[in-house]
Amino acid sequence: MATKKRVMDFTVVFEKDNSGGYIVSIPILPGCMTQGETFEEAEAMAKDAIKGYCESLIKHGEPIPEEREEFVGKISVPISVGK
Repeated sequence: MATKKRVMDFTVVFEKDNSGGYIVSIPILPGCMTQGETFEEAEAMAKDAIKGYCESLIKHGEPIPEEREEFVGKISVPISVGK
């Protein structure tokens, strides 16, 4: 029997690391994080981490979380921080 494949989209957050490279987190997959020295390496590591995480969920009979419709953005808020 052939294995079914499904392409899924995941929101990922790339943060520049102070010591160089990037740290990547996948918010919908709790604890799923990785890093890479370049953006391209971090992206490849994130794909590998997502695949491994999802394979573990499947192995343990758990569902892969579905992304929700969301918007990530920035807002500016004036805050008094002292005199």
